[in-house]
Amino acid sequence: MALPVDIPAVLKAATDATDKANEPVSVSVWIDDTAAADCIAQVRGAFASPEGTNARVSLSYMDNGVQPRSEDDLAVIVAGSDAGVGRAAADIRAAGVPVMVATTSPDAVREHADASGFPIPDGDVIAPVRTPGAFPRAKAPALPAAEPIALTEQAKSLLNERMGSWAVAAAPEKRLALAHAFPFVRRPLAMDAINSTALQNAGIGLLPIIPGADMPIMTLNQAKMLMQIATAYGQPLDKERIPELVALIGNAFLCRMVARSLVKAVPVAGLVISGGIGFAATEAVGRAAIEYFEAGGSAAGLANVAKTAAAEAADAAHRAGATPLGQRAIKAAKGAARGAVGLLRPKRG
Repeated sequence: MALPVDIPAVLKAATDATDKANEPVSVSVWIDDTAAADCIAQVRGAFASPEGTNARVSLSYMDNGVQPRSEDDLAVIVAGSDAGVGRAAADIRAAGVPVMVATTSPDAVREHADASGFPIPDGDVIAPVRTPGAFPRAKAPALPAAEPIALTEQAKSLLNERMGSWAVAAAPEKRLALAHAFPFVRRPLAMDAINSTALQNAGIGLLPIIPGADMPIMTLNQAKMLMQIATAYGQPLDKERIPELVALIGNAFLCRMVARSLVKAVPVAGLVISGGIGFAATEAVGRAAIEYFEAGGSAAGLANVAKTAAAEAADAAHRAGATPLGQRAIKAAKGAARGAVGLLRPKRG
């Protein structure tokens, strides 16, 4: 049986991901010398010694304001109590460069910026606690409210995670290059790719189209996601790994065959389960890839990791549908669907 996949499209996705990862990237880091020493050290460390030869990082102190560089892809201000931070951030934004204000004193930074007449957008203030509009969606830890916030190991991890999520959102065209250069961007980029792809595949699974017609779309989406994750972790998949690519794409057969059998058995509820399998399998494969690469794995073994994760996700969904609770869920879904159809059916006069 031929695999439902456009191999040239997969190879193009791999090539495109590699090309994007190798694009030049430029970052300016501006340091307010009133910032907490541990915050300065953490941010400097995150941007120090970028991997690859295409990344340029400029580090300067804000003694006399900033001189924005329009060629930058993004800028970072490590802020403390300097009243000029708001103005500096506004000048950088005016030059067309997104700017993150990293700090362990978020309330003080906002107050000084507001007082100066140059408020900083909430989403641009990045701290190791949840701030309005900040990234990502992770829960904030139980940290003391006093500022500056002490950078415990947990707080350092959260600060890096939120800086990485901000970079992915602020510079989407350069996010692979940023992940390639700076390790703290990799997991946020991978999670963003997983979430968006899983939602796409869930939506596709819910469409009542010809059985099997959605398979090439879902498998290609999953492949593109894995291309991004592998490339972000410095393990790009290329033409020399066609067998791995083919095996990886073949994983979707298991998930989709289970979903298709459910659609055939209970058409309306089956579509709901099909969408759920599309989401769960894609998320399982993506998360398995992250853990694999973070444990030092190479691209050569990715296909087997993806195959195992997809199989386990599909099997779990299949078992859930066979349980009394799962059957009740199917029955409820069918009832709700019949009700919706009744509401949509034209009324006879």
